[in-house]
Amino acid sequence: MSGPFKIDASALRKRAKPASQEAIRSVDRAAEDQGFVARDPRRGGRKPSPRTGQVHAKVLPEVRDEMLDEAARRGVTQGVLIEEAWALYKSQK
Repeated sequence: MSGPFKIDASALRKRAKPASQEAIRSVDRAAEDQGFVARDPRRGGRKPSPRTGQVHAKVLPEVRDEMLDEAARRGVTQGVLIEEAWALYKSQK
């Protein structure tokens, strides 16, 4: 094989990584010396929300519009409006 973009793959050899405890400690020390630190595995993505219950309420379009406007005005979600309405209902019961 010849040419600028051809590689003779037969010249490449697979080597096993050293797996002894001493070899692993040596690599960890070298990594720490270079500024790499071990990271604990963690779950990615968003943090779970405490609000996991869902209520699918069908309302009249004008009620929906009023709820959307009020939620936007106050800077809260529709769910917060429903929670507050439920708390008010329970307190007056």
